[in-house]
Amino acid sequence: MPRYPESAQTAVTLADVRRAASVIRDSVMVTVCNESRTLGEICGCRLFLKFENLQFTATFKERGALNRLQALSPEERKRGVIAMSAGNHAQGVAYHAKRLGIPATIVMPIGTPMVKIENTRRHGAEVIITGQTLEECFTFVRSHAAEHGLILVHPYDDPLIIAGQGTIGLEMLEAVPELDILVIPIGGGGLISGIATAAKALKPSIQVIGVQAQLYPSMYNAVRGEQLPMRGDTLAEGIAVKAPGQITTKIVRELVDDVVLVSEDQIERAVAMLISIEKTVVEGAGAAGLAAVLAAPERFVGRNVGLVLTGGNIDTRLIASVLTRELAREGRLTQLALDIVDRPGQLAAVSILLAEAGANIIEVSHQRTFSDLPAKATLLELVIETRDRAHLEDVLARLGAAGFVVRET
Repeated sequence: MPRYPESAQTAVTLADVRRAASVIRDSVMVTVCNESRTLGEICGCRLFLKFENLQFTATFKERGALNRLQALSPEERKRGVIAMSAGNHAQGVAYHAKRLGIPATIVMPIGTPMVKIENTRRHGAEVIITGQTLEECFTFVRSHAAEHGLILVHPYDDPLIIAGQGTIGLEMLEAVPELDILVIPIGGGGLISGIATAAKALKPSIQVIGVQAQLYPSMYNAVRGEQLPMRGDTLAEGIAVKAPGQITTKIVRELVDDVVLVSEDQIERAVAMLISIEKTVVEGAGAAGLAAVLAAPERFVGRNVGLVLTGGNIDTRLIASVLTRELAREGRLTQLALDIVDRPGQLAAVSILLAEAGANIIEVSHQRTFSDLPAKATLLELVIETRDRAHLEDVLARLGAAGFVVRET
């Protein structure tokens, strides 16, 4: 188990986190940390969820942002602040800067979800969209800040930001002292650094496990000495960081017990389960902790596990896509292709068979021209709804027994 070393204490201490808690107390919600009995039964452990997606801006990032803004001098407040963010830090900075009367400029990468851009503008910040990644944004931020005399509010590599995020750890252990393991998403590392600082000081026996998206394993690479590639569009864009912070990497190396990776399928499944079971909307990054537990339940069996639902800022269109894809994985929504003879009554025969099997037809189309079937044949494409995978297998068996050549597509 990592020890609490002097170097980590120098960067951020438990006293810093407690000080941050007093600074933000009247302006940031102490969110609930409730046990999910259903998810716990699925995972084989006691699972406690910290609902940071219920903050006013639907993200934990308010904590660090406010702690940093409150430390500005009157002269710095007058000059204004600048931040780069894929969305949640932007909203936290914009919202509290407006409350405090501080001008704010937010630089966001191309491809940031529209809901995060619009929410940031709604809080009164000037939004600049540039760069493909946070790292490219940072290059612009430095030059723009120097040109206009703005104060940088870094999204993660700042002791005040880290201390602010660490207040979540204080609240979780106060609410559930018996926690054995905390599973925390990692982007730049500010959240896990703050939580690990507080949790390890309060309860040295507790384990802290970090989670990254498989497509962006930056902290995983840093602490394990790996060189896994970083690329592509991840559902967890909030933790899609190519280079973690220097301060945060040091703290993670010293205080975090392990860093694991989760796939896009696993993240999607976690988002869908939180909606269907907990009735709560969580973005991809916020569901990463649950994804890690679902991916390796044997690691957490019988333990008291704490997860942070870090944010709920996800486009409704994306939610619909995630839920539909999960239905397909569960065998509840399936696209079929059938080779049928092109004559009257064939579609009716298929429809009757599906109805008798209890399947629901969602979409149907004929393809006579663009296929490699004989001229007297046609391709029938169907999207059907079934109860589960077993029901789907029964439907496929009935179609086959009736002489139809059918395949899932």
